[in-house]
Order: sequence, then structure tokens, then C-alpha cells
Amino acid sequence: MQARTVAEAVGCARYTYRLRVPSAARVALEAEWDRCRWVWNECVARAKKDHQDGESCGPARLDKMLTGARSATPWLAAGSSVPQQQIIRDYAKARAKALKDITDRLPLGRRAGLPKHKRKRVSRPTLNYTRRGFRLRGGRLHLAGGIAMGVVWSRALPDEPSSVRVHRDSLGHWYASFVVPAAVQPLPSAGAVIGIDWGVTETATTTSDAHDLPHARHGHKAKEKLTHYDRMMARRKPARGQAASRGYREAKRLRAKAYTRIARQRQDAARKWAKRVVREHDVIAVEDFRPKFLARTSMARKAADAAIGATKRALVEMGRKHGRDVRLVHPAHTTMDCARCGARAKHVLPLSERTYTCTACGAVSPRDKNSARVMLLRAGLDPAGVDRVRLDRSPSERAA
Repeated sequence: MQARTVAEAVGCARYTYRLRVPSAARVALEAEWDRCRWVWNECVARAKKDHQDGESCGPARLDKMLTGARSATPWLAAGSSVPQQQIIRDYAKARAKALKDITDRLPLGRRAGLPKHKRKRVSRPTLNYTRRGFRLRGGRLHLAGGIAMGVVWSRALPDEPSSVRVHRDSLGHWYASFVVPAAVQPLPSAGAVIGIDWGVTETATTTSDAHDLPHARHGHKAKEKLTHYDRMMARRKPARGQAASRGYREAKRLRAKAYTRIARQRQDAARKWAKRVVREHDVIAVEDFRPKFLARTSMARKAADAAIGATKRALVEMGRKHGRDVRLVHPAHTTMDCARCGARAKHVLPLSERTYTCTACGAVSPRDKNSARVMLLRAGLDPAGVDRVRLDRSPSERAA
């Protein structure tokens, strides 16, 4: 009973694998995507019409529309009903989120936006199958409609998958993403806590010098190569209304390959750092920092290369996977508060000022290190001896 409770608390996880798709299966997948894309566009058109007529448009109404369309259109009925029903669920979820953002009166920059038409040359194939729409036999993936593909099993699935998403990336590679129940994989107690502050000079500054994450600058290192591909595309850019040349398509593929490599390097570095932090600390106080606003500043390129959001997400997911206590701390005034006495500076510190000096107690420390210790204070942890704090000691023993 306890194991099931822990698994329910964690939820589900995705395991993604590369697919070996034969030519016949690729043609069938693209045909299935054409049908699903048509269903999505019909849902968009039906929702607009019902809104103009003052009627509601929910998943049940769209399911009824799909049933009528399949009975009247042999081309649509030739495909499996499972991915077509799932794309209606995805549309309903996206529309509900957009309407909720409007009801909550979120700023325009933070709203999800109503679903739009999927254009053939822009949208990438994404097919979702529930348990009744796919099977795993002999290490191969069999989809509804007689589509069979080989799976590159880089690791074993921990449990029976409940659904699978088959999609194609910008390089034309096909992947299968399985959803399985996620169980906690507990680690031995480390007897330590840590505070983490996000930044641009260093991606993560912690209360322990050994766990600071320097800015890897993967994008900056590949800048020359990306600029070369951009110039290749600019020279070969087709005129409006004309098909792209072979050289343009090749330059576009090389550019996408370079960006994919950078993204994987960032993801790999983030996961390795997160695993090390989670393995060596029981409680982690993390700044709940949202770097989206940096896209409108002069630090946009450097902040994007730092991948703060992806690193934070990897840390939270790794902590949840191994049952660690990850506490998100509100970032307001963390650079203005003193970690020793708690006094707040009377003015906002400019980014050029990298040393924090408290006017109340006279404490002097690096700005990011001070912020990392403030995370521990706001998370309810004792900052004294923060690198190796025993969590099993009572407050009286710590005071002694």
C-alpha cells in the first residue's frame, strides 16, 4: 500500500526511443497524420462557427462530428480511429487552457492562445495511441492499421506503457515516447542540504562551491557553424511561391542538426549536474526563477544559452524521481536580503555590482552566494554550516 501511494504521488514518466521506420510504415504514418491534421482543422473551424452562433463546442460535440465525418468520408474511415480521437482530446485540452487564461485575465504574453490551423508544410507529425491502439511484440512496435516499426531499446521500460506518442523531429527522425507509471527510486540519506540561485554568469550558484554549475556556452561555441548555415540558407532562399532547392533543404537540415546537438548537450549537462546534486543532498532549496522575461533584455542570447529553465526542470524531476525534498523559493528580493542578519538593502542592486555588502551587519560576500544562502533561510533551513547540515539533529543540539 505504501509503495502504491508513493507511485501515485510521483505520477507518470515518459521514455523516448528512436524508431527504425521502413518506407511502407513511413508512408502509412504520414497518411495517418494527414487525417489527424484534417480532424484538428475541422475542430478549429467548428469551434469558430459555434462561437459565432453562440453555441458551446465541447469534446462530446466534436466526437459526434468525427463519427459523422468517418461515416461520410471513406478516406477518413480508412485510418485508425484511435489517433483521431486522441487529437480531439488534445484540441479540447488546448482550447480549455486558452479559455482559462482569458477568464483569469492573464497578460497577453503569458496566455496560451486559442488553437490554430495546422499547415501541411509547417506542422510535424505527432500521433497519440492509447493502450488499445498499439502493441509491443518481439521488440517491435505495432500500431493500429497494420503499421510495424523497430524500436532502438537503449534501456528497458520499467513497466507496461499506457500510451505512446509517435512523432518526427526537424531532422526527419521518428521517435516513440511511452508513458509508464513512475515509481520513486529512493537514494540513501546524505545528511546535507543545499541552496541554489540561478544566474547568467554561472548557470547555478550554490552554497557549496563543489556543486556550482558554470556556464558551458554550448551555443556560443557553435555560433560560427550556425552563422555559416544561416548564410547558406540566405543565398539559396527560394522566391515566394517557388519550391525550395536541394541546396536550401540541405542547409536547413544541417542547421537543424546543429541546433539539435546543442539542445542535447544542454540537456545532458543539466541531467548530470542534477543527479549529482540530488545524490549528495537530502533537501534542496531552489529559486523558483522563470527566465522568460530575460528574452526581452540585452542578456537574451546569453540567458538562452545558459538554459536555466531546462536545468531547473531537470533538477525538480530528478528530485521527484529519487524522493528528495525540493523546495521552490520565491525569487522576490533574494538579491537584496542579507543571509546573515536578514536586513534588506534600500535600493535594487544593479547587475554590475557582483559583491553584496550589508549595511546593517557589515557582511561581505559574493552576490550570488549570498542569494543562495537566502534560499535556505526562506526554505526554513539553518544556513550555519550549510554544506554538511545533519537533518536528524534537534534544534537544541544544533544550538549547542
